[in-house]
This record gives sequence, structure tokens and C-alpha cells, in this order.
Amino acid sequence: MKRAEILGREELARRVQALKEAGKRVVFTNGTFDLLHVGHLRSLSGARALGDVLVVGLNSDASVKRYKGEHLPVQPQDERAEILSWVRSVDFVTIFDEPTVDALLRLLQPHVHAKGTEYDPRTLPERDSVLSYGGEIAIVGDPKAHSTSWLIRRIRALPDGSA
Repeated sequence: MKRAEILGREELARRVQALKEAGKRVVFTNGTFDLLHVGHLRSLSGARALGDVLVVGLNSDASVKRYKGEHLPVQPQDERAEILSWVRSVDFVTIFDEPTVDALLRLLQPHVHAKGTEYDPRTLPERDSVLSYGGEIAIVGDPKAHSTSWLIRRIRALPDGSA
């Protein structure tokens, strides 16, 4: 099984540009991907189905703490990136530290920016960046019925020794 490459943004930008020049359709998605669950996999698969190449922007540990609190992420960014790199639908992973992926989107200019069903394309934080270079916004995955927070609450509710 092939493993996705984990790249810094400059090398990723070079690779994405070469792929686009070769006629490949590039899809980008992003998230924390802390405790990988079926909702993540369905979203990643749905994003990959929209093109030839899937790039995943992974929130750094610092960025997760800023918007979700000091108690997260559960897993460090390098381990989250490695886990994502083994997901069949993913081609490239990069870690970003900014509050949004606007800068990455403007750098890479993917054909499609895919987000999960908890988002609305009309109010997506990165909407203006995507539209500024002529990109498309797509909503992918199943209804938001799965979450890392739900998994953590469920694990915490287990009696001692049952996990």
C-alpha cells in the first residue's frame, strides 16, 4: 500500500504545481484529525473522489490548542500526520499553524477545497480565498454524526479496566 508524503509547504507547492501542469485535478481539505474515526474516513474519501490528488492540511498542536483548548489534541501532530499518511485516499499531508488555511489555499490554489457537512459553502471561513483564484468549494462526507469529542466522552464514561 502506498503511503502519502508528509511535506513542508514549499515542497508541497512545487509538487502541486507540477501535478496541475500535468493535468491533475487537485483537491484540498483540512482539519485536526485527532482520533481518526469513520466520519473522517468518509470525508477524506468523498474529497478524494472529487479529483486526482488529495492534499490534507493538518492543524498543528498549537493551532488546535488555540481554538479547541489546552486539553487537545490528544495525539501530537507528527503522529496525526503519520496516521493520515496511511489513509488510502490521501496523497499529501502538510501541517499548518495559522488559524485558517487561507494562506495554504492561496499558495497551492487547489481546484477544490472540500469540507465536512458541518460547514456551509456560503459561510466557510476560507470562502473568499478559494473564490479569489477561481477554486470550487465542495461539502463532503456523511452528516456530522461522529466527532473526536464524542469519542473522548464515550471513553471517559467507561468503567475502569474495561477499555
